[in-house]
Amino acid sequence: MRLGIVRELSQGGKYVHELVAALGVSQPLASQHLRVLRNSRIVTTRRQAREIQYCLTDDHVAHIVLDAIRHAQE
Repeated sequence: MRLGIVRELSQGGKYVHELVAALGVSQPLASQHLRVLRNSRIVTTRRQAREIQYCLTDDHVAHIVLDAIRHAQE
């Protein structure tokens, strides 16, 4: 789940409802994992009106995760 979130955020900032649609999970589950990633400082947030946009703190994390996923698929 968290790898999927990082993969999605590697394409740019997203709102929870966008992650829910892309990953096919419930909003509470996505929010729970986003909280863990935020507390780990992997993800940062920006408030846009009434919504919160989630972004990766550092693109290096995305590169590591995407490389690991590609390697596992070999």
